[in-house]
Amino acid sequence: MLIGLVRDSVMQCFCHTCRAPVLPAVNRRSAPTKKPTKTRTKQPKASKKVKFITTEIRCQEKSKGGLCYEVILAEPAINVAQPKLPPTHGKNVSAEEIEEKLKAAEERRLSLEAKKMADWSAKMAKIEEASRKKDELDKEFKTHAKEVLHTKMEQYEEKREQQLSEIKEKLKTHAADIEKTRQSLEQQKVEELQKHLEDKLRNAATLRDDNIKKILDRLKEHNTDKLNEVRATVDQIEAQKTTEKTRIIENKLSTAEQNREKELQKKLENIRKHERRAEMVRQNKAALAQKSDVTASSG
Repeated sequence: MLIGLVRDSVMQCFCHTCRAPVLPAVNRRSAPTKKPTKTRTKQPKASKKVKFITTEIRCQEKSKGGLCYEVILAEPAINVAQPKLPPTHGKNVSAEEIEEKLKAAEERRLSLEAKKMADWSAKMAKIEEASRKKDELDKEFKTHAKEVLHTKMEQYEEKREQQLSEIKEKLKTHAADIEKTRQSLEQQKVEELQKHLEDKLRNAATLRDDNIKKILDRLKEHNTDKLNEVRATVDQIEAQKTTEKTRIIENKLSTAEQNREKELQKKLENIRKHERRAEMVRQNKAALAQKSDVTASSG
């Protein structure tokens, strides 16, 4: 509805006395239509009291979906005299003046070119100076960074060597303490076992003597053969018990010795691993030193 009102208001004459025909809307997808002929509407003659300006609207379809409007306010005037411009009197210029002007223009051009070249040379000098300063700063920065890196590497190597030496000293002291503790424990165990064995043998001997005394007191009434037989049996039993106890003690001592050997092997293996690591660290240090020497020589 709004589109129709706008189209009607545009198609209407400015004097609101006539109306131009409204063309139907053209669909872009539909078949092309023939261009309509121009329609011309004229205003009615004005009365003597009121004078109206002649107005005309022409509508024409220029393309699909587009309209062209021509608003004619008045008829073209016939035999209208064109205004004549007053003649201009030119100034007479001589050839010498022209040559002088050309020379002055050439001098100005040369002076401008010289000024431009001077400005360009000054700019190029500034650029070269800036590039030179930049190169110097880069070189100083590289040398300073190289020196700082070298000092840091030296400090790191010194600290590393110091730490390795401290670790080695600690390991040595620790191994010595372990050996002392192991020896003291073994000595203490052996002494305890010997004491315990002596106590057991002493108790067994006292018990055996007591038992023998009791048996002898009981067998006084028996004959001598029976007494000798019983004594031999008791001696055999005591010897068997003694040999069994001795065998048990020897087994315990052998197991303790084996355990001690295993612990010693473990400690020695740990020390060997640490020495291999220290050797690898020294090799890496030598490789890094070679690389740093190669980079220094190439730089």
